[in-house]
Amino acid sequence: MGSSVLTISRIASIAAAAVVAGNAAAAEMSLRFGHPSQPDPNRGPYADAPHQFTLALETLLPGQFKIKVYPNRQLGDEKEMLEQVRFGTLDTDVTTNAVVANVESSLLANDLPFLYPDAPTAHRVLDGPIGQDMLARLEAKNLIGLAFFEGGFRHMMNNARPVLTPADVKGVKYRVMQNPVFIGMFNSLGGNAIPMAFGDLFTALRQGTVDGMELPITAGFAVKANEVTKYLSLTSHTYSALVMTVSKRTFKKLGKDRQQAFRKAALMANKAQRANNTKRESAALDGLKERGMTVNPVKDLAEFRSMVTPVYDQFRDRIGSDLLDSLLAAVKN
Repeated sequence: MGSSVLTISRIASIAAAAVVAGNAAAAEMSLRFGHPSQPDPNRGPYADAPHQFTLALETLLPGQFKIKVYPNRQLGDEKEMLEQVRFGTLDTDVTTNAVVANVESSLLANDLPFLYPDAPTAHRVLDGPIGQDMLARLEAKNLIGLAFFEGGFRHMMNNARPVLTPADVKGVKYRVMQNPVFIGMFNSLGGNAIPMAFGDLFTALRQGTVDGMELPITAGFAVKANEVTKYLSLTSHTYSALVMTVSKRTFKKLGKDRQQAFRKAALMANKAQRANNTKRESAALDGLKERGMTVNPVKDLAEFRSMVTPVYDQFRDRIGSDLLDSLLAAVKN
């Protein structure tokens, strides 16, 4: 009898130890999260994305993950980090839509000029069936797309002149992202689009290799755009979506329950991050004015839209005609 009790007791102890070990193993699961911007989540949308995701994941799965964030392109530029996520050497990152679109062409749609009239429309479409379809297509590229975060609307900044009409873009050399839609957009407006990595931009501006750039207001404030450009024109030519992706290899290791928690945490995080970005954008615009940048609205956005119509036709096949038609209908509703 005593021997049996001892045996049962030992079995119970072993089982309890196994549970503790299992919980410890879960708590010790580490993830590496890369992004290209400064590290302070209070200053920029890129840093706030992993910050909000970490908070949301901790709420849903307390103590099960340790997320190490690598800011400031420590692991490479956006293109390099995205490739690392695809190969499974980096667990997750948040990347500008234009960079992800080079991997999955349907996402080129989000960068079409003057597509989204305002942020609420962009949120509705990107969080709805059309946006989720875009994210789902990333799985074929070894990426799990979790959510669209917000970088904000992009605006033109340059040293040549304020942009009031499309004619003011003509002949000005703008650095653009290495994405064909941005190149097509500026060329259609008569500008000289010069694709280059962001890390080379400020040297190019100081040397006169380019005259201007296009960035969201929060990014312009964070990188002190006022030190290298004079004019900020509120063109709102593209809504900058930031895509959170997880390596397919990493995602498979999570199991179904954790996978669902990851998806839910990303959606919780993107709502908080977007709300924060709205507040930061207003403060950043005031800050750039205080630093001496000349800020102006444009006269007639309809005139800009009419000039970029060929860009839509140019990328219809790469985006997918059905997807583009659905998107154009959605932004009007």
